[in-house]
Formats: sequence, C-alpha cells, structure tokens
Amino acid sequence: MVTALYRRYRPETFAELIGQAQVTAPLMTALRTDRVNHAYLFSGPRGCGKTTSARILARCLNCAEGPTDTPCGVCPSCVELSRDGSGSLDVVEIDAASHNGVDDARDLRERAIFAPARDRYKIFILDEAHMVTPQGFNALLKIVEEPPAHVKFIFATTEPDKVIGTIRSRTHHYPFRLVPPAQMLEYLEQLCSSEKVEVAPGVLSLVVRSGGGSVRDSLSLLDQLIAGSEGGKVEYDRAAALLGFTHAALLDEVVDAFAAKNSAQVFASVDKVIQTGQDPRRFVEDLLEHLRDLIVILSVGDEAKSVLRGIPADELEKMKTQALGFGLAELTHAAETVNAALTEMSGATSPKLHLELMCAKVLVPSSDQTEVGSLARIERLERRIGVGSGDAASPAASVATVQASTQNATPVTRIGSEKPAGVSAPKAEKITEVSAPAGIGGVTLTQFKDSWPNILTLVNKKSKAAWMVAFALSVVDFAGDVLTLKFMSQKDLDSFKNASGASEVLRGAIMDVLGVQVKFKAQIDAKPEDAPAPAAPAEPAPVKADTKPMAVVEEVEPQDQAPAQEVAAAPEPKSAPEQKSRNSGMADESARYGESLLREMLGAEPMQDKNGK
Repeated sequence: MVTALYRRYRPETFAELIGQAQVTAPLMTALRTDRVNHAYLFSGPRGCGKTTSARILARCLNCAEGPTDTPCGVCPSCVELSRDGSGSLDVVEIDAASHNGVDDARDLRERAIFAPARDRYKIFILDEAHMVTPQGFNALLKIVEEPPAHVKFIFATTEPDKVIGTIRSRTHHYPFRLVPPAQMLEYLEQLCSSEKVEVAPGVLSLVVRSGGGSVRDSLSLLDQLIAGSEGGKVEYDRAAALLGFTHAALLDEVVDAFAAKNSAQVFASVDKVIQTGQDPRRFVEDLLEHLRDLIVILSVGDEAKSVLRGIPADELEKMKTQALGFGLAELTHAAETVNAALTEMSGATSPKLHLELMCAKVLVPSSDQTEVGSLARIERLERRIGVGSGDAASPAASVATVQASTQNATPVTRIGSEKPAGVSAPKAEKITEVSAPAGIGGVTLTQFKDSWPNILTLVNKKSKAAWMVAFALSVVDFAGDVLTLKFMSQKDLDSFKNASGASEVLRGAIMDVLGVQVKFKAQIDAKPEDAPAPAAPAEPAPVKADTKPMAVVEEVEPQDQAPAQEVAAAPEPKSAPEQKSRNSGMADESARYGESLLREMLGAEPMQDKNGK
C-alpha cells in the first residue's frame, strides 16, 4: 500500500509552501513579532494550500519553542501535527460541510470554553466554511467576536463571499492563489527526482496544464501516471492519452497542413480526431494553445525558451520552422478564427461541423473582412511571389531569389546623367548580382518588404493623398540608406513628385515603423511603346528581345537639394507647356483616386487611347 503523493509531500513549514509568498511572508512576520490575531480566514481555489497552511499555523502557535515562524518538529505538538502524525487534542479540525447547523455551532461554542489539554492554544480549523448556514454563523458570531484568550479560529473556504460579512469583518483575510506554471513545473521535476522516476519530455507540461495551478490536482495526476508507467518511466503517448490531450504529432500534422494550404490533409486530420473518439472541443483548445506558442516564438525569437518552459529544444526548433511557414499576421488570423470557433462550440449540438467550418475559415483568409484577414492575405501573396516572411530565416535564400530574378533584367540607365537614356543604353551595365541587404541599424531588405504593408497603413492614416500615390509602389532594394522604389509608370512618378508632402509622409512612416531615415531612388517600369528609340550603338548591347527597358531615377539627400527636386524627373520630349486651370488639381486628385481604387480592388491598369492620351 502506497500513500498518495500529495499526502507524502504535504508541507510542514511555511518555507516548504510554494507559490503563496503573499500569505506566508506576512504570517511569518506576525508570528515573529507576536501579533497573532484570534481568527483567520484563508480563501482560494482548491488544492492551493489553505488547510495545509492552517495546520502549519497551528504547529507554529503550539510549538514548545513558539509561537515561532518555524516549528521545531521534535516537540510532542509538532510531531502530532506532522504529515504522519495522529493529530492533537488541542487542534480540532471540523468539516463544515457536514457540521453546518445551529446545533453544531452550539457544540463548538461549548467546547471552546474549556482550556487546552496540554498545549498553549485550543485551535479550531473549520474547513469548507462557506457551507455553514447563516444561522450557524450567527450562533458562532459572539464567540468569534470575543473568544477566550486560549482560543484561535481558522476558517478555510473556496468561496469567501458566502461567509457572512459579520464573520469576515472579525478575521484577518488571506487570499490564496493558483501556483504559477513555472513554479509548478520546477516543483514536479524535484519531486520526480526524489521519487527516482524518469519522465519523458513534455509529460510534466501536460500535467501542469491539466492540474490548472492546483498542487493537489497536479500531484494526483502525476501519481496516476507513475502508477500506470512501466519500467519506472512515464511515456508521452500514454500520458497524452490518459490526460485527454491531443498528441503533438497530430497537432504538428494539422499545423503543417494549414501552412501548406493542404485542404485534403487538414480534413483528413479532422476526421482522424473524430474517429479516435477525441473531444473536438479539447482538440480545438490544444490547437489554440499550439498556435499561441507559435505566435510567441515568432514574436520573441530566441527568447521564447524563457517563456515556453517545459518544451524540449528540438521541439522548439520544429515549432520555429512551423511559425516561419505562416507569418505573424496569418498566425494571428488563424488564432482568432480558432478562438471564435472554441467559443461557438460551447453547447453546440454538432461540434464536428463547427470544427470543419473553422478549418475552412483558416484555409481561406479572404472570408475574413477584418484588418487581420487583409494582412493575412497580403502575407500569403508576398510568400507566393517570394518576398514573404517565410524567407526571413534565411536571408541568403532571399538574395538568391533576387539574383535569379534579375539575371534576365533589362539594362538600367540613370536618368539625369550627362547622356540621354537612348544614347547611354549600349554602355549600361546589367544588374547581375544583388548583395545581402544591410540596412541602417540592422534593417534588411526582407524586413522592409515585410513591413511595407504596415508602412502603407500608417501613410493612409496620416494622409489620404500621399497614400493614393504610394500604395502602388513596391520595394526593390535597400542598401546603405537608399531605398529603391518601383513605379509602374512615369505618370506615377510625376504624381509622387507633385503630391504635396507625399515623400515626407512616406519617409516619416518608415521612420515610425522601422526607425531608419532613408533617401529614395525611383525605378520606373516603362512600357516598350513609351520608351524612346535608342540610337544605333557602336557595339551590340546585351539586351534580350523579350525584355522591357527600365529607368532609374535617383533622389539626393533632402539637405543637399530643395524638396521640390527630391526626385529628379526623367527627360521628356519638348512640348508646349499645358495651361492648367485652378480646378485642374482637383480633377487630377479625383483621377488619381479613381485610378488607385481600380488598381487596389481589381488589379487593373489604365489603358491609353490611340492618340496616346
């Protein structure tokens, strides 16, 4: 016959009590300074140490060397009140759940009159005090208010609000709390070492989660796992099945399928959950917990080990890979969708239906019209074209992608140089290599691309006019403090220059989001029919037939040149200056707004008529 763990390891001093420093410290101080009250009320969740603390307080008060904050453990009173003791005549522990009437209160009042048999005080511990009826409390009221000098009362309850106010006001109230997961995990590890039991990685985390901060519940679960283990080792599979948690392999399978947008695999995993008889709500809870861990890993980085305690290092590396396959916005969208489904599944008649609908919403972010859903769609598009946050873990891979995409790039000329673009095209150098981006303060090209949606959102909040000319821009390169932006046409570049303060708003948004001060360089994706005919070159130019000429416009630093000359204009054919009326600015603004809506919502580009207008 083996004694239960929670009885064998019941604390005998306040120093052994874990997670309740807010109670033990003032109680020990009161004992040291001999300012002990005649009545105490201990409240808190079950299994957090209320009754144990009442027994420890009784030992401290009746110790031969006391009152003291640390009982000696050798005197008759300490021995009788120890975890293996038989109990003391002067310490009466009453179960108030079964002794809650007026007659029981009168009997207690009569017993309190007599002096203690041997010890210093006669101590009454009323466990589950909230079960006492109001009439019973009223019968105790007088003796609790003015007890004899040798009587002490300790009430322990999980529901202090049910204790009548006249009793509460005559006691010192100490609220107990659930034990934090970190302290509980460390305590369970020490206990397993004392018991010489080997526990597989991840098992104690399941025990802590299932115990919910209650020490007694956690020890009971661990005792059950140890009793059912073979060879002195607690296996993860058996622990997950016994405690009702979803196996980590199934969670990894579902999360990987979400990241790969593999609908068949997702719904196959859902069917596996149903066929194995697992509770769908428990599966959704475990999935939400796993997504929360991925968000923490993606947000904190290498410091996640200090937040996610109890997870092995190899499991953390695998979860880091899973997190990089999503992106923060898409992970947030998935977590919010799962959380909403978990709320809707409460009392649902068909939890499987809610589970499948939840999976469909996670797979299709377009169904979410909120800002988080929009950011999730943007992240998915960025990863699809190779500039998403999924490449953030390997900058070399992103550089290689850029190199591959620029091997077939067209010759780049710098507008505003000494020779026109058409003449200098044969001598232009091709972009054949892109070095690893190294921005100011550690900001990289990948970070710029990942933060670009947030930058545009901030621009939209600051200036609608600036956003209308900036939302179609895309980041091409970032080296030193120069940010290269791609314009779809010369008209977009002119709009960017002519818009009042657009460049300053964009520069300020970049400073707010990334904390860097940049200079702009413009790269224009010119149409073949719009480009000027190049002069006959002296030697063949290395230009492929199916490429499109591009133009690059540099911007100088704001302090070196006036703001009006921030982006140098490309040379245009000489023409008579067009006379604009006062309302032409408003017309251009409306045209730009309509054009921006067409481009953003429909992905369309304006066509030119036959006259070139």
